Amino acid sequence: MLPSNILPDFRVRQRDYLLEISRMLTQELDLEKLLARILLVSIEMLAGQAGLIALKRPDGWRVSAAHNIAPAFLSYLSPLLAEEVVRELDVRELNRMLKELTYTASTGLLNGTGLPLAAHGQVIGVIFIFRNYADLFTPNDRVLLQSFADQAAIAVFNAQLYGQVSYEKKRLDALLDSAADGILILDSAFHIERCNEAFETLFGQTRHQITDKLHNEIVQWKKEPQGRTLEESVAEGWPLTPNATLYVEGDLERPLPPPLPVGITYAPLLSEEGKLRNVIVSVRDITRFRTADELKATFISIVSHELRTPVALIKGYASTLRRDDAKWDKLTISDSLAVIEEEADRLSKMIDDLLDASRLQAGGLSLNQADVAIPSLALRVTERFAPQSPKHRLVTDFPSNFPVILGDENRLEQVISNLVSNALKYASEGEIKISGMVHTEQVVICVSDQGPGIEAKDIPHIFDRFYRSTNAVKQTKGAGLGLYLARAIVEAHGGRIWTDPKPEGEPGRGARICFSLPR
Repeated sequence: MLPSNILPDFRVRQRDYLLEISRMLTQELDLEKLLARILLVSIEMLAGQAGLIALKRPDGWRVSAAHNIAPAFLSYLSPLLAEEVVRELDVRELNRMLKELTYTASTGLLNGTGLPLAAHGQVIGVIFIFRNYADLFTPNDRVLLQSFADQAAIAVFNAQLYGQVSYEKKRLDALLDSAADGILILDSAFHIERCNEAFETLFGQTRHQITDKLHNEIVQWKKEPQGRTLEESVAEGWPLTPNATLYVEGDLERPLPPPLPVGITYAPLLSEEGKLRNVIVSVRDITRFRTADELKATFISIVSHELRTPVALIKGYASTLRRDDAKWDKLTISDSLAVIEEEADRLSKMIDDLLDASRLQAGGLSLNQADVAIPSLALRVTERFAPQSPKHRLVTDFPSNFPVILGDENRLEQVISNLVSNALKYASEGEIKISGMVHTEQVVICVSDQGPGIEAKDIPHIFDRFYRSTNAVKQTKGAGLGLYLARAIVEAHGGRIWTDPKPEGEPGRGARICFSLPR
């Protein structure tokens, strides 16, 4: 029979156990390792053979550590603790239930004792030790055991808190790095504490090169931005309220040009005393928005100019013909009406192009597909354009085995007509050729001229909506929609369109634009 003090060496080793738990309290923040060590110390202190630690979760009790417990008993116990009835048990009721289970499972040979784990006024778990003798503790033993349990509970609570903080940090890191906008976190002195991956990409430096620097060392403007800068606002007392966000827009200087158009939002993070702790900086690339604004301005400028010209001509000739104080001969009337008709056609084509561009923006062009003989279509286009310019010679060149393809004949004629029309505009004279080639899976159609050709700097943009080169604006009329629509039609057919650059030293080669279509 055991003496009343069931732990003969407890008073000798009690200080060592408590010191070890105190050391774990400050050193061990891995919850799994901490629980395993606490359980082993508990089994040794209570002279037990096995044990477990159950922690109280929001959804019920869970076995979080176990030692020398049969898998069958553990597999029975774990789902039992998770049951709805057990969720509301306090530690005393839980201990009673575990003792009953232990007694029943061992047919009365094993006993058990539990130490509640309580930290900061709340029960967070229980240590339950399995033994083969009854609870025989002196009052002093119980005080020391509870002191041990209290120290263990604080260590567990801190480890849980650290785990939650680590999880929140990982979640914050994931949110920052998955954000499409650049994000900076500044301290109260406006040094950069954090930088996400998107800002690295926008700015062109790594986060190691960006962090710890002052905000105004990184955020520098090419010219005066729209809105007050952070430094200017702080000088005026910002932030006056917790929700006093700032917004500034301009061209951000970067290590490598060009400057980047950005919109930056500054949101303050204040302490409970109202002092500034951090500033959250969100940096958005507004290139697309600025491009859209520029495109809108370009559209208004081009369309207003291009519409004004034919309208002015139509009105001028019509007003002249209606004059009562003059008699016009038939030739003058015929010529005047021809100009009116030509300008009306031009106006009609421009409206059709604008409508097509609008349809593209709304969801693409619809195609009415059927068999199309491209050589016949090309010949029809040359016959229509030939009388309009006697200085040009329009020819077609297709191999005899050129296949019939599936496509929208009207739309494909629109593509070739736009390419031929461009060639007539930019080549003052010479041959304009529509040619074709046959490949295994596709056919290629090209329109070439003998004009000055396309400048290399313009090649990446000639298929953009409303784009017109400097020379084009000076020399020809147009809204910059012909090649944009041609590309859209070709791509709707599953093909692609491109242009050959003008090689150095070949001034007379002219322009050559080709497009492919599936066979």
